[in-house]
Parts: sequence; C-alpha cells; structure tokens
Amino acid sequence: MPRFDYLSDPDEIERQSFTQIRQLTDLSRFDADQQQVAMRLVHTSGDPGIVQDLHFSSGAVAAGLDALTKGADVLCDIEMVSRGISKRYLQGQVHCFLNAPEVAERARQTRETRSMAAMAEWPARMAGSIVAIGNAPTALFRLLDLLDEGAPRPALIIGMPVGFINAAESKQALWDVGPSEFQTPCIALLGRRGGSALAAATLNALARMASGIRF
Repeated sequence: MPRFDYLSDPDEIERQSFTQIRQLTDLSRFDADQQQVAMRLVHTSGDPGIVQDLHFSSGAVAAGLDALTKGADVLCDIEMVSRGISKRYLQGQVHCFLNAPEVAERARQTRETRSMAAMAEWPARMAGSIVAIGNAPTALFRLLDLLDEGAPRPALIIGMPVGFINAAESKQALWDVGPSEFQTPCIALLGRRGGSALAAATLNALARMASGIRF
C-alpha cells in the first residue's frame, strides 16, 4: 500500500482544481469566455488574486478563438513560452526565433536584447497570428514599434512579460495603444507579474476553448 493518500487521476485532479478555483476567485467582472482564461491563469500560478491584474480588450477572446479556428500560427518571444503551449490543440505552427544562429550576432551588432533581435523574423509571419510574449518586455516594446512602422497586424497579442525594468511599462503601453491605435485586440497582465508559464497558459485556455473544452 502507498504510504501517502493522494489523488492521482489527472482528469479528476483538473476537475477538482477548477471547482476550487471558481470557489476561491472573484470572476464576476469577466464574461464566460474570459473566465476560462482567468481560471487557467489561477491554475497555473496558484494565486486567485492574479486576476486583479488581468485585462481583456474588447473582442480579444473572440479574436483569439477565430484565429485558432482558422489555423493561425503563434509567435513567441522565448522558447519557454513555446514549450509550454499544448500543441495538440493547435492547427498552426508555433515559432520562436530566439536561438536562430544569426540572432546572437545581430544582437551584438545592434546592442539590443536577443529577444529584440529575433523579431526581425516576425513581420513576414505576423498577419493574422497570435503573439504570446511572456518573458521580455523589450520584445513587447519592439512589437509595438513594428506595428507603429506599419507591420502586419496579428489577430491577438498576449502581453505578459515579467520583471522590474520595462515590464509594467510595456504592458501598459500595449493596453494604451494596441486596441485603439493599432486595432489589435490584446490580453494583458498589467503590473510586474507575468512569465512564460502564464503566457502559455493563456494560449492554452484559448486553444482548449476552440477545441470545445471548458471548465
């Protein structure tokens, strides 16, 4: 007999987890679709209070679901976001160029972050894509620069970089100008909190919904 008594069935673990999340989290300001994303972030972080910083622009979830249904590709700022995405629910491809051989040299020459340098590959793939930024605030700022320069608009931006320098500022900039000036819906976790796991979790929540899975 096992020494410890614990739940081991993965489906039951997930079901009970989301039951508790609904009990512990104030989801009242979110609609039914937004709640699916919010609960996934609570599930990933273990923190019901994280939803206080979660913001959806008008039509953001619908735009994400429509893009995924059409087989949209996903652009990620870092491999950790890409690795965290449940690709079995996707029809499109997940791209991250951070480790491409030319990126490190490009970053050295331009004296910018590797995340910024990797985004030279993005404009050709941005139209109709979903962008998931979970680590580098400089990547989110560069994305806004690209849009300001006329780059093709993605279907949705998930903005959740983490940290103390540029993180809160980059997400606030996204929230301030993404939907209004660039007509691009966004899901943002304002403030310093964020991270690759949360950006991936947001995409996974949308992908599950697009596949008919809800909690």
